[in-house]
Amino acid sequence: MNPIAAILAEAPVVLAPMEDVTDAAFRRVARGLGAALCVTEFIRAEQVIAGAALARRKAALATDDRPTAIQIYGADAGLLMEAAVIAARARPSFLDLNCGCWLPRVARGGAGAGWLRDPAAMVAMVRRVVAAVDLPVTVKTRIGVGPESAMPIVDLARRLEDAGAAALTIHCRTAHAGHDGAADWGWARRAREVVAIPVVVNGDVRDADDAVRALAETGCAGVMIGRAAIQHPWIFAEARARLAGAPPPPPPDDSERARVYAALLDANVAARGERWGVQVTRRHLPLLGPLAARLRARLLAAPTRAATREVLAGADGPAPAAATA
Repeated sequence: MNPIAAILAEAPVVLAPMEDVTDAAFRRVARGLGAALCVTEFIRAEQVIAGAALARRKAALATDDRPTAIQIYGADAGLLMEAAVIAARARPSFLDLNCGCWLPRVARGGAGAGWLRDPAAMVAMVRRVVAAVDLPVTVKTRIGVGPESAMPIVDLARRLEDAGAAALTIHCRTAHAGHDGAADWGWARRAREVVAIPVVVNGDVRDADDAVRALAETGCAGVMIGRAAIQHPWIFAEARARLAGAPPPPPPDDSERARVYAALLDANVAARGERWGVQVTRRHLPLLGPLAARLRARLLAAPTRAATREVLAGADGPAPAAATA
């Protein structure tokens, strides 16, 4: 069986790679809430090759941080190949090539969705990376640059499979669309119909019902969830329950939301030190839901882990015991 197909058979609901979100701390929390398969933040090829501290942190995988893929990006095929060889030493479950990031600072220089401007070069790059490593290589991309009348994704999917890609994740918008407009999952279905490798559908999966519907409508092997997981990481357990025909887990109450925020706080402080760990955790205020409005000012002012946990303790009873840093 295709190695990615085997992973997706067990973990069809995937945590998407998101810059400044899907670090080791968030992956651990999301995995505990049902995200069995995760992808790292994207890592620039040049930083991997230089051994930059940021790249080393992003690519570090703990024993319990699996299955996880390392995602790399860049505009130069040779550098991506070299970076892939280095990233493979961490023995991720697979390597993922970012050919879909639409942000101008990334795509303008030819990285991310910039590869879609030259599909032949993109296919050649994937072939070189696949040949250089002994791990499965997957590609995350979009349906095209735009407009939708000129989408290359169906033919491109065939060519990427021929180049050795073990799976494809398709964000069903154009690069020009960014996050605007509705994602058209039909493109993932069309691509899935012409390849034998697994296809993962991505885009506009906002809740568990969307995850189930995306899989049903496309026949894809997996569904990838990004922005919805920032505010509601419980989406993974909810979607997996729906897919299994099991009763849904209870919705998170204030105490559960405070518990998850506290877990992120402890993990970030352990990894980054107290001052930076407390600040980084504030990125995740949205997961507190209704609590965020009540606690935001006090959490933003809390300078230490102890002070932050004191604020959380007042949300709904005492916060859980702090982890050892």
